[in-house]
Amino acid sequence: MSEPVVEVVGVYNADGGVLGEIAYVLGHAMGSTDCSLCDVTHGGIRRRPAWDEMVGRLPVPVRLAHRNETTEGEKDLIEATGLPVLIGKRRDGSLTTLVPPLTIAAAEGSVDALEASIREALDDEGAV
Repeated sequence: MSEPVVEVVGVYNADGGVLGEIAYVLGHAMGSTDCSLCDVTHGGIRRRPAWDEMVGRLPVPVRLAHRNETTEGEKDLIEATGLPVLIGKRRDGSLTTLVPPLTIAAAEGSVDALEASIREALDDEGAV
């Protein structure tokens, strides 16, 4: 059996930093950039309180990162799955895709819908 998942890493389809944030806002406004994970975690420019409440209910911590803030291992997984993605980090350091891009998009900005997908994945993968 695989090691249990000890952390969820959500990776946005956007770069961090001031220039990355500006590029995303402009691209989103023009319709040329999209990040369905951003749509779930943020309303406008602020993080949604419902997201923070949901994270508090999960059995493992959640770390959010922009695509330019990921580890080498996370980058390898992202290359295979695409963005945005929710990755499970196992106790032994190995990584697994918990919630792929299409499932995040299917949540259509709903914290509740994404929570259901995260919980199902954590149940399937095992979580501490």
